[in-house]
Amino acid sequence: MLSLGVIVNTLTVIGGTLIGIPLGNKLKEKHKSVFFISIGILTILIGVSMGLKTENFLVVLGSLVIGGLIGEIVGIEDKISNLSKKFSKRDSNFATGFISTTVLFVVGPMTILGCVNSGLTGNNEILYVKSIMDGISSIAFASVYGIGVLMSAGSVFVIEGGLALLASFFQFLTLPAYLNDFTGTGGAMMLMIGLRILNVKEIKVGNFLPALIVAPLIDFFIVLFH
Repeated sequence: MLSLGVIVNTLTVIGGTLIGIPLGNKLKEKHKSVFFISIGILTILIGVSMGLKTENFLVVLGSLVIGGLIGEIVGIEDKISNLSKKFSKRDSNFATGFISTTVLFVVGPMTILGCVNSGLTGNNEILYVKSIMDGISSIAFASVYGIGVLMSAGSVFVIEGGLALLASFFQFLTLPAYLNDFTGTGGAMMLMIGLRILNVKEIKVGNFLPALIVAPLIDFFIVLFH
């Protein structure tokens, strides 16, 4: 079944774009900062809530360390950044707007965490927070790049919808032995995202994405040898 969170996320990108195109650059930076501060605090609160559901904090620690090292070696965050910079050099406003916002909206830990949570448990909380962030971002981008940003809503719908549907096949992750530590690992990453939004610490959260795969693997071996 199609995720409600994906639908909301798609609609906020469309709505933000339709506001941003006529608004242009009239939206003051101090007004945008109020939204981002509020979202940053809310993201931290969600991260703490998720983190407290951890069954075994050593599993979360191991997942973050191993996953983070894998991400650093592969250079996940840098590759995403370079991809975005590469596309931003194009002359076409339409192409720049479409590709840049597609990368921004569908690549990142909040997308994966939100879609997996939505697909596995029906919990759309992360996708709702992401929807607000994407809506605000789409206003800013649309004021510069116009209609190209609107087309990225299609990317959000297809990619996030696909991820949510794919996640629904991994029902074993709903078992407490897996879900609690997976949620706790995701909560730690949500905390990182919150600190990044608030400009407290520039954490390369993308490099920790492998931790979401490592956590269930560690729990699998724990259950196997227990």
